[in-house]
Amino acid sequence: MPIIVQKYGGTSVDGVDRLRTVADRVVRAREEGNDVIVVVSAMGQTTDDLARMAKDIAPHPDPREMDMLLTAGERIAMALLGIAINERGCRAVSYTGSQAGIITDTAHGQAKIIEIRPKRILEALEAGNVVIIAGFQGLSSAYEITTLGRGGSDLTAVAMAAAVGAEICEIYTDVGGVMTADPRFAPQARLIERIGYDEMLELAATGAKVLQSRSVELARRSGLRLHVRSSFDDEAPGTWVQEADDHMEDVLISGVALEVDEAKVTFDGVPDRPGVAAMLFKSVASAGVSVDMIVQNVSHEGATDLSFTAPIADVASLEATIGGIANEVGARNWSVDDGVAKVSLVGAGMKSQPGVAADMFDALAAEGINIEMISTSPIRISCVVRKADAARALGAVHARFGLDVPVEMPDN
Repeated sequence: MPIIVQKYGGTSVDGVDRLRTVADRVVRAREEGNDVIVVVSAMGQTTDDLARMAKDIAPHPDPREMDMLLTAGERIAMALLGIAINERGCRAVSYTGSQAGIITDTAHGQAKIIEIRPKRILEALEAGNVVIIAGFQGLSSAYEITTLGRGGSDLTAVAMAAAVGAEICEIYTDVGGVMTADPRFAPQARLIERIGYDEMLELAATGAKVLQSRSVELARRSGLRLHVRSSFDDEAPGTWVQEADDHMEDVLISGVALEVDEAKVTFDGVPDRPGVAAMLFKSVASAGVSVDMIVQNVSHEGATDLSFTAPIADVASLEATIGGIANEVGARNWSVDDGVAKVSLVGAGMKSQPGVAADMFDALAAEGINIEMISTSPIRISCVVRKADAARALGAVHARFGLDVPVEMPDN
């Protein structure tokens, strides 16, 4: 039988009634002649609540113990869902990430999957079971429990789907699919029914929360189609994430993403000589900080200013060592600004269309919004603005490019 992987986020399994709804959908998929693997997140805000309790006890909890704590949420959800499915007369078995054969590296909190050993999962399917897997977790090569970072259940689902040769991976969320923007900031945002891997990767990496960027990258490498669907509306078409086709290339702009959990770090008076930037960013990397946008000003009198953006959560850990890094590279001063946000415009069609950047900048200027940093790729333009202007910036760019107007996509 064909294998389908279904992933359910925390909102989708938040409470007994919603677990029953998920169980009904899983049983229907099984009755339609599919082998079904289900990946679940922790219920509701369980992960946030557990993390908050840990930080009330210790401001910087031990990473190993945090992984042991946070993986408990998914284990609760998988067992309850297994009980619900079995109650419906459909056999189900649940497994933790380690039991499912998900092997990771040793980086607690942000582990990378290095191997999937699906033998036990395939045997359970062969025996006629629905298989339920706890998302977000695995077992390291050092035999420690690890977590895969925020949104890691998406990665669990995609990795397992690729490993067992599933036909599709369905990602069930509390929204109808991938939207042209976050509807909280752009009420006229519309559903994107089909989007290419590259565009989805850019949107996910620049703030769209519907899919984890690492899961999209893995799906692209594996050629696995993703179907992002609503947990609460079976009739909604959802969004297909797949290899781009000619019709997708005809769409100039696919969406606008907003990232508000960023900070800007600036080093003033950095000596302008070979090797200094390498030294600085090696030190930043050793602090576990993932750098995004980088801007270096023109040199004056042998010194320059250098700024970069990074997730606020990472910058908090950097602040303990940032003074030492500044001294090491000979910078006169440093500062951290957490009052910024990043607005990103994404679309495959902009590769061959001049004037997109100018239109984006003009839309921001018309709202009196200043641009502090700019970064581009062939299908993305990102601007750093003040966090207070973030919602207006997203709305202005969304409207300028007509993203509230439905686009007719030809059938495949």
